[in-house]
Amino acid sequence: MDLRLAGLKALVTGGTKGIGRAIVGQLADEGAAVAFCARTESEVEATVGELTAAGATVLGGALDVADGPSLAAWVTDAAASLGGLDVVVTNVSALAIGPGEENWRASFDVDLMHTVRTVEAAMPFLERSTAPSIVVVSSVSAREIDFAAAAYGTMKAALVHYAQAKAYELAGKGIRVNSVCPGNTFFEGGVWERIQHGDPKLYDEALGLNPTGRMATPEEVAYAVTMLASPRASFITGTNLVVDGALTRGVQL
Repeated sequence: MDLRLAGLKALVTGGTKGIGRAIVGQLADEGAAVAFCARTESEVEATVGELTAAGATVLGGALDVADGPSLAAWVTDAAASLGGLDVVVTNVSALAIGPGEENWRASFDVDLMHTVRTVEAAMPFLERSTAPSIVVVSSVSAREIDFAAAAYGTMKAALVHYAQAKAYELAGKGIRVNSVCPGNTFFEGGVWERIQHGDPKLYDEALGLNPTGRMATPEEVAYAVTMLASPRASFITGTNLVVDGALTRGVQL
């Protein structure tokens, strides 16, 4: 199925690893031009080189998304370079798991406020788009109390609330806003690979909770994001899409 993303301009935060890298790749595969950012310049350059060699139109920027002015400037510059924005995906997380105040601050600044600031900076361009869409990447930790409760889970829940509120606010302008809650996602160099080696007991417990017997791949989560971003999903807004292999047991009404 043609997702009608060809020729659109997309922006993704956190695009060199895991879910973010898969989102960038899938949007590019569908014909979108994509600007993405990440913290490490060498990884940004490597990802740009890889995707460009495959024929994609991509731009990369190295920055700390917790730096509000730098983030806003990057969004504006990326939109100018692409010639506008149609799709915005906020994906970066501090992965600040634990009860300490430093984790609350990092989760607030990175997970929540980077999303708010990215959307605000992108809004003038989305308002001029003919197919504007925002997708906020949250987590199943937003839906239930798990080992990542406290700062991480609270801010992920705030993201879902923020996305739904923005969907209502922006519906009259034709700007769609949705969120995606991935379950545990395994990839090389990711948090679950580190847990597998550093805390095998926790890894086995987490794996045992999923009735599929496995964790998600980044590509499986990226498909949900790409589908929601697509003009094919033109009447889907204010939705929180859970991609967890039936991990969570709460009924989402």
